[in-house]
Amino acid sequence: MGVAVIGGGPAGRIAAMRLATQGKEVTLFDRRPQGLGGQCLHEGCMVICAQNDAARACEETRTLHRLGITDTAPRIDYARLQEKMAGVQKTIAGVLDAETRDAGVTIVSEDARIEGKLIYAGGREYEPDAILIATGSVPRIPAIPGTSLSEVYTVHSLPRLRRSPQQVVIIGSGVTASEYAYIFYAAGAEVHIVARSTLLRDFPEPLVKGARKDLADVHICEETETVAIEGNERGVVTGVRIRTGEGEETIPCDTVLIAAGLVPRTEGISGITLGSRGEIQVNERMETNVPGVYAAGDVTGPPYLTPVARREGRAAADAILGLPLKPAPVCIPQAIHLRHEHSFAVNPDTEMKGIMIPSPAGPGSFWLVPERNTGRSLLMTDPASGRMTGFYEAAPQSSSAAGYLTHLINTGVSVDAMELFTEVHPSAEGIIWLMRHCAEQREER
Repeated sequence: MGVAVIGGGPAGRIAAMRLATQGKEVTLFDRRPQGLGGQCLHEGCMVICAQNDAARACEETRTLHRLGITDTAPRIDYARLQEKMAGVQKTIAGVLDAETRDAGVTIVSEDARIEGKLIYAGGREYEPDAILIATGSVPRIPAIPGTSLSEVYTVHSLPRLRRSPQQVVIIGSGVTASEYAYIFYAAGAEVHIVARSTLLRDFPEPLVKGARKDLADVHICEETETVAIEGNERGVVTGVRIRTGEGEETIPCDTVLIAAGLVPRTEGISGITLGSRGEIQVNERMETNVPGVYAAGDVTGPPYLTPVARREGRAAADAILGLPLKPAPVCIPQAIHLRHEHSFAVNPDTEMKGIMIPSPAGPGSFWLVPERNTGRSLLMTDPASGRMTGFYEAAPQSSSAAGYLTHLINTGVSVDAMELFTEVHPSAEGIIWLMRHCAEQREER
């Protein structure tokens, strides 16, 4: 049979195309009825992108309205947003399908079950030369009473929401919880985040402060236990009961979003060794305990990032082809999309300290000057070598440059090399200013 790839998300699709273009016979199994693209396209990154675009457009126009520049302040029709977004997703899925088939990959739209080195799909048994498992991840559902009530959603079921919610409770404290809190607030809802610990606790302090500023109108309940999701006699959610150090109370709501993280999707997989978090364990060549069976992407565990999944898919394909593997980058850029894009990358074991300035006013942030919310720019360098070790940038489009800045960190470029760099003006990002400033300081010393 050649090579079988299970899962048509970023890891599986990249691997399948890589293998096919290198002459392998490749069959890609993907059960998603909406088509290829995986969680990224259908419930994750692209969904956040689409909804954040709409949320920001409303926020920007409301700012202009408050300043008396526009006559009206728009509201989001969430049902129409979901409908139109689904149409665009269908278009993108079609492009991915054509691109994958053009590379020489055979696509089978069936749910595949794996037992060691055997695959069962569509009533047939397959025994390929090699298997790549790239089944992704699914939302983690905490053990809270009431999660099965109507109008309780995860990011996977949220596409079914076809109304504009008025009162939303988001259970979670991470990126997804923060991004949807901003979206639903911009859509006109009253929003509560219920966080078992603290908001974005594993992220750099400057980013957390910036995110809180963007979420200033969201009610954030930290160090708070979710006791139960409550509903009426018709099984429809009516509120979320919480417990703090001061006792219990119920937050009324008409919508609950569970955003409590992800877990690897490994149902239907047997004979493969799993780790303590349910992830498929792999070696440095992405191979499982079964020879000839590989895994890549979210199914191997965190960090659950699309660029990491793509890189692992490419690495698994190269391992199957018998090619040497390229070293993984030390730093991975990340971004949280709120009113600003909060982008960062930090060298491991490096303290998040450096030179910080307010981000300059520019495209997307000029009218935020009255609110003193143009963002922040932080640059970290090694004093001895001048090499960049990390950055944080809060600005309207900071993620566009974040990948390039991370590349400078990973390749050991000194800020001295940026002294002659000239940015496009006007710009809403301040990192380039800081790089030149650091270069000039080093020259003076």
